[in-house]
Amino acid sequence: MLTLSELAARHGLVFGTALTERGLADPRYRALAATQFSSVTPENAMKWDHVERERHTRTWAAADAIARFAARHGQEVRGHPLVWYDQLPPWLTGGHFTPGELTTLLRTHVTTLARRYAGTVTAWDVVNEPLADDGCLRRSIWHEALGPDHIAQALTWAHAADPGARLYLNEFNTLEENPKSKALYDLAGSLLDRGVPLHGIGFQCHLLLGQEMPAVARTLNRFAELGLEVAVTELSVRMLPPVTPAKLAAQAAAYRAVVEQCLAAPACTGLTVWGVGDADSWVPQGSRSPYGHPTLHDEDYRPKPAREAVARALAATPRGLGERSRHVGRAHGPALIRTTDHVPPPPGPARAPAP
Repeated sequence: MLTLSELAARHGLVFGTALTERGLADPRYRALAATQFSSVTPENAMKWDHVERERHTRTWAAADAIARFAARHGQEVRGHPLVWYDQLPPWLTGGHFTPGELTTLLRTHVTTLARRYAGTVTAWDVVNEPLADDGCLRRSIWHEALGPDHIAQALTWAHAADPGARLYLNEFNTLEENPKSKALYDLAGSLLDRGVPLHGIGFQCHLLLGQEMPAVARTLNRFAELGLEVAVTELSVRMLPPVTPAKLAAQAAAYRAVVEQCLAAPACTGLTVWGVGDADSWVPQGSRSPYGHPTLHDEDYRPKPAREAVARALAATPRGLGERSRHVGRAHGPALIRTTDHVPPPPGPARAPAP
C-alpha cells in the first residue's frame, strides 16, 4: 500500500505535517511521521520564544532534532515562522525598545535563524499572519516599530541569509473573497512589483466541522496568476464532542474536498496537515475548548476515516508525474514547484459536510 507521501508525489505534490520534539519521543508518532509525510514543519521549535527564551541565549535543540529527523527520512523542512506577532519572548515584548533597536533585533533574529538552516529548509513562512480581518496590516510590535515595510524588510533579510529557500507569506481566513484575502493579494502584488523576494503564499485551512467550505481552488488559482507558488500550509478539521461515526465521515469528506481542491489548482505545491494525530494536536481540548480531534489519526495514532479519504483523493489519476518546474511571472526569480497556528472564524460559501 502506498503511503500518503508516495500518493501525493504522483501528482508532484509535497504532503507534510507539523512536528513537535515531544511527539518524536513516541514510537507510534515517529513511525507515522517518517513514513506518511514528505515534508515537516516545526510546529513551535523555530518560534522566537523557543529559540531565544532568554536574551542572547539561543536554544536550538528542538529545531535541530526535527531537522535531523527530516534528514534521516529524506524529507523537506518548511521553516515556520521567521516573523510573527505572537509567541515572542517576554524580554522582547516587555523590553521598551526603540524602533531602531527593534529593527536590529528583528534583522538579527531573521538572519540568524535563516542562515542556521540554510540548505536544510526548502521554504520559509517568512511573515506569519501579517493582516487583520478587515484587510489592514495587523497592529503588531513590528508594525508599530518598523511600519508597513517590515514585511519587505523581512523577506529581503531572509533572502540574503538563504538565497536558495522559497519565501512565503502565511495567512488565515484568506481562502474566500473577503477584505483580508483582497489585501493579501494586493500586498503580494505590491511586493512583487517592487522586486521584493517573494515566492509563494501559504494558506492556513483550520476548518470547523459543518462550517462553510472555502473555495480553495479558485483562491489558489487567483494568487497563482501573480506568478506565485501556493500551498495549503496548515490543514485541520476539528469537531465538537462526542466523536461519532457520522462526524468522522463528515470530517473525512471535508479533508477529501480540500485535497481535491489543491489537485484542481495547478500551482498548488502541496498540503501540510497540522499534526500527526489527535493526541499531539495543537487544538485545545477538554476544559479549555470544546473542540478537538482535528487530524488524520486518533489519540492512539490509528488511522481515521479522514486518512482513507485523503488517500483516495490522492489515488486519483495523477495530474502529472515527477517534479514540475516553471518560471513564475512577476515572482522574484525562477520558482521550482517541487514533488499555522491560528483558529480562523468560519470563512465563506460552500459548506463542509455536517454530521
